[in-house]
Amino acid sequence: MTLNGWIQILVYCGIIILLVKPVGGYMTRVFNGDRTLLSPLLVPVERCLYRISGTNEREEQHWTTYTAALLFFNLAGFLLLYFLQRFQGALPYNPAGMTAVGPELAFNTAASFMTNTNWQNYGGESTMSYLVQMAGLTVQNFLSAATGIAIGIALIRGFARASGRWIGNFWVDMTRCTLYILLPLCIVLTLVYVYLGVPQTLGAYVDATTLEGAKQTIAVGPVASQLAIKMLGTNGGGFFNANSAHPFENPDAISNLIQMVTIFVLGAGLTNVFGRMVGNERQGWAIFATMGIFFLAGVIVCYWAEAAGNPLIHALGIDGGNMEGKETRFGIALSALFAVITTAASCGAVNSMHDSFTALGGMIPLINMMLGEVIVGGVGAGFYGILLFVVITVFVAGLMVGRTPEYLGKKIEAKEVKMAMLAVLCLPLAMLGFTAVSSVLPSATASIANAGPHGFSEILYAYTSAAANNGSAFGGLSGNTPWYNITIGIAVLLGRFFVIIPALAIAGSLVAKKTVPESAGTFPTHGPLFVGLLVGVILIVGGLTFFPALAVGPIVEHLAMTLGQTF
Repeated sequence: MTLNGWIQILVYCGIIILLVKPVGGYMTRVFNGDRTLLSPLLVPVERCLYRISGTNEREEQHWTTYTAALLFFNLAGFLLLYFLQRFQGALPYNPAGMTAVGPELAFNTAASFMTNTNWQNYGGESTMSYLVQMAGLTVQNFLSAATGIAIGIALIRGFARASGRWIGNFWVDMTRCTLYILLPLCIVLTLVYVYLGVPQTLGAYVDATTLEGAKQTIAVGPVASQLAIKMLGTNGGGFFNANSAHPFENPDAISNLIQMVTIFVLGAGLTNVFGRMVGNERQGWAIFATMGIFFLAGVIVCYWAEAAGNPLIHALGIDGGNMEGKETRFGIALSALFAVITTAASCGAVNSMHDSFTALGGMIPLINMMLGEVIVGGVGAGFYGILLFVVITVFVAGLMVGRTPEYLGKKIEAKEVKMAMLAVLCLPLAMLGFTAVSSVLPSATASIANAGPHGFSEILYAYTSAAANNGSAFGGLSGNTPWYNITIGIAVLLGRFFVIIPALAIAGSLVAKKTVPESAGTFPTHGPLFVGLLVGVILIVGGLTFFPALAVGPIVEHLAMTLGQTF
């Protein structure tokens, strides 16, 4: 580890902290329907969209109606993307002549992008036409991100409102999120990326002659516009197979910093939105502090493991950290930081290959995803993910002091706890269940590149990434098979909607409750004691659930490495 590396990490953390309040303030005004700097330009567009769709912005919805609208909207997006892939060979904007995508891969990709996962069992530049990249994948990047933020806002309203029935209007929340937040920022980011050297063209791939006289085809396309939303919306799906390790998607250290900041900025800002909407910004800072503790712990361990390198390499007289699978223009510090950010935020974009990390370095991205999208997480998804653990935490605190648990004046009762536990337990069901089957199924084990614990980690990482709606991968797993395409597609659906529906049920239950005034016996939920308790509950739930799987994967791989054994 170097001083320069730590300075870069601290600068990044400082930028995120400085952005939390202004971003949170702007998002709060957007979702409250207040005037913003963009209102003179966008209010007429917003009202026109409502008239076309038959939506009344003043009419709000019960949680069941809100959920139904969300599910049908996402189903329509899934079907559109599926059929775009299946018929892309006959559709325009296909200069490379891409043929139709197979049914299993099309199902996997449609489910993945619709759920904000962006798991890719294909190479983008060799599989998808420009039309599918733009009208299919990029559109779903916007809509899946807006869906996640809308759910987070709906759950916040459940805590902030009292004695009501309505948690907002899904169509209004989606429209405002896309129109006032995602689109303006992405337009600016696209222009910045083009300035930095990222391609943005509808022209055909470029044929070039190398210095040796060989012919080479250089893939280009509408990259910058997809790159902007893939980071801002914590989607992660790359235009190129190498993702943000490709120089056309991530040209230099400046673009790398911009990408890392945009991955975190909206998720971090939602903590401030929460504090503002419930009338106590310290509540938002307490949640942000909890996220920060997990994030910093992950960065420290991952950076240390990668900087320490492999002792077997050191025994050959080669000093230095683990540079395998990393870009020299980023180095160990920024590769480790990016890996922690992208898995903490459920983004899935990568600027290095996680499969080439050391055992402990690769374990940190796994743990980030196993904890249930609580460390910033996907936009919106991370926030409602940690609020589910807040419900469990205040329930445990209530049991400890012998009184009915409360949070922000709302009594947390059996229904809320049951819904929270249902959402929390669905993730290990998908992650560990599919991993167990795939570890003994011959057709599944045939796809791994390594024997022993690392091969197991490749399978475990795939289903963990899928159920956590992350999308990154240990690249040693060849996932484009019928088994993995179908089961990973099912895992991303379980990880998305089996969390969304309980979260919205909790919002509907809480919004109908009266707010109980604070008393001398009220447990404060904005101080260090609550932060420590929340961290402890998350660690206990995660540890009890996933430690056995980690023990037979990255942990035993690390111990074997120290004894000189490789796989």
